[in-house]
Amino acid sequence: MALEPDQPFFVYTVSLLSAIGGFLFGYDTGIVSGAMVLIKKQLHLSDFWQELIVSITIGMAWVFSCLAGYFTDKFGRRPVILVASAIFTAGSVVMAFALEKWTLLIGRGIVGAGIGLASMVVPMYIAEVAPDETRGALVSLNNCFITGGQFVAALVAGFLSYFDHDLAWRLMLGIAGVPAFLQFVGFFFMPESPRWLIKKGKDERAKQVLNRIRSCDQSALLEFKMIRDNCIEEAEKSVLQNSSTNVLAKVLASQPLRRALFVGCALQAVAQASGINTVMYYSATIIQMSGIYEETLAIWLAAAVASVNFICGFLGFYLVERTGRRKLTLGSLGGVIISLLVLAAGFQLAEYESPSIQPMQPFNSSSQLTNLDLCSVQTSCRDCIARPECGFCFNDNPPWSDGSCLHAAPSTELDSSWDISRSATGMCSNGTIVPEKKVWAYGWCPTKYAWVTIMGLCLYLFFFSPGMGPMPWTINAEIYPFWARSACYSISTSVNWAFNLAVSLTFLSLTKAITRYGAFYLYSCFAIIGWIYFAFELPETRGRTLENVEELFRRGKKGQDSEGKRPVSSVSVTTINSQTSIVKH
Repeated sequence: MALEPDQPFFVYTVSLLSAIGGFLFGYDTGIVSGAMVLIKKQLHLSDFWQELIVSITIGMAWVFSCLAGYFTDKFGRRPVILVASAIFTAGSVVMAFALEKWTLLIGRGIVGAGIGLASMVVPMYIAEVAPDETRGALVSLNNCFITGGQFVAALVAGFLSYFDHDLAWRLMLGIAGVPAFLQFVGFFFMPESPRWLIKKGKDERAKQVLNRIRSCDQSALLEFKMIRDNCIEEAEKSVLQNSSTNVLAKVLASQPLRRALFVGCALQAVAQASGINTVMYYSATIIQMSGIYEETLAIWLAAAVASVNFICGFLGFYLVERTGRRKLTLGSLGGVIISLLVLAAGFQLAEYESPSIQPMQPFNSSSQLTNLDLCSVQTSCRDCIARPECGFCFNDNPPWSDGSCLHAAPSTELDSSWDISRSATGMCSNGTIVPEKKVWAYGWCPTKYAWVTIMGLCLYLFFFSPGMGPMPWTINAEIYPFWARSACYSISTSVNWAFNLAVSLTFLSLTKAITRYGAFYLYSCFAIIGWIYFAFELPETRGRTLENVEELFRRGKKGQDSEGKRPVSSVSVTTINSQTSIVKH
C-alpha cells in the first residue's frame, strides 16, 4: 500500500512502532519451532515437556489477553503496550540464561504474558489512530509484522543451528528482547488513542493527538466531534438502561452485538482450529516427521516455509482495501481446506508405504512377549515408532528395507524414560548419524513423499497468510462500538489463545492417537465448518467508520438493508464551497 499523500507521516510511524508487538508475537511463534529441535535433545524432553514448553506461553497469553480489556479501558492503550514490551524483554532474558527446563518454562510463561497483552491491544490501538480509508491496511500491517517475525525467526534459527547447540537455542530465544526493548523506549514518545482520551473527558489532549495524525485541522476537528457525539450518545444510553450494568451484560442484551461478538470469536476460533499454530510452532518437527532427519536441514526448510508466510502476508496488506474483508476471508479459508487435505495425504502416503522390518526375534505366543524386547518384534517402521520406547535404525539408502527397530537409550533425566537421540544398543547407539551411515529415526520414518508434506505446508501458508491471518484481527478491531470494544476485543482475543492452547497442547499427542494424517483431516473438518458459517454470517466492513459498523449486524446478512442495498454511513463528510460539514442520515 502506497502512503496516502494527504496523511501525515506520523500516523504511519505510530502504526509501525505499534506493530513491533506483532513482530514479537511472530518471532516467538517462529523461533520455538527451530529451537525445540535442539532443546528437546539438549534437555532430554519428552513429548509432554515439548508440548508444555510450547503451550505455557500460549496459556499465559490467554490469561493476560482476558485481563487486557480491563487494563486498556482503565489505564489506556499506550501504558499497556509499554508494560507488554517490558514484560517480553524480561522473559527473553530469563529464557536466554535458563540452566534447566523449569527456568525455561518460567521464561516462556513471562513472554506469554507480554504477548497476551500486546496481541489484544496493538490491533485495537492501530484501528483507533488510523484513518478510515487506510484502517484495514494498517491493521493488516500488524499481521505482516507477525509473519515477518516468523520469517526472521526462521532465518535466525537456521544461522544459529551451526553454533554449539546449547548456545544456539539460548541465543534464539534471547534475541527477541532487543526489539521488545526498542518498542518500550519508542512508546514513551507515542500518543494515547484519541478515542480513549475523549471517553475519559480529556478533550484537549485528544484534539492535539488528532491534529498530529490527521491531514488537516478541519478533518481532525470533524473526527473529534463525531467521536465525542458517539461517546455522549453511548453514555446517555448507558444511564437510561442501567449505569450499574457491566459491559458484558449490555453486550449480551443487544442482539446486533451478540451476533458481532459471535462472528468475531468464530473468526479467531476457526483460524486456530484449522491448525495454523501447529504449522508454525511445529513446522521443523513436522518436516522431520516427513522424513527430513538432519536438524539443520529441517530448520532451513522451515525457514523456506516461513518465507511463504511472510511474502504472502503482503498480499493481504494489498488486497484488504481492494477486495474487502469478506471475500478475502472466504477465499483464504477455502485454500486452507485444500492445503490441509494435501498435508494429510502426504502423511497418509508415507504411512502406507512404511519400510518393512524383519523381526529380530521369533515369537509364537503372547506369553513369550512378556520376556522379549517389544521393539525387536515389530514388522514395520510405522509400528516401531508408534511405541514410545522404540526407534528405527536404518541405512540412508532407499528403499530402507534393511532397518531395525531398537530400544531407545535410557535417559539420565528423572522425568523422561528414554534418551531419544540414540538407541540403547546396536549401530545407532552413538547418535543420529554414525560413521557407518546408519540413521536413528525416533518418531518418524524415511519416505519418498516428504515433498508432498513440504508442498502442503507451503500451500497452507500461501492461502492462510493473506486472509485468515490478518482478517480475524482486522474485523474484530472494526465491528464493536467504542463502549464495548475493549471488552469484546479482549473476549475474541482470549478465544484465539484458548483454541491456540488447545491445538498446540494436543498436537503431538493427537498424532499418536489418530495418526498424523488423521490430525490434519480433523483440522480440515473444522475449517470446512467455519467456511460454511462465514458464508452466511460474515458481513463486509470495508469503508465503514468505526462508529457505525454495528449497523451491519442489526440489518440483513452481508450488511444489506431490507431493500438489498448497502446501508449508508450514519456520518459522512461532504465538501461544499470548500467547507467541510457533517451530514447525518
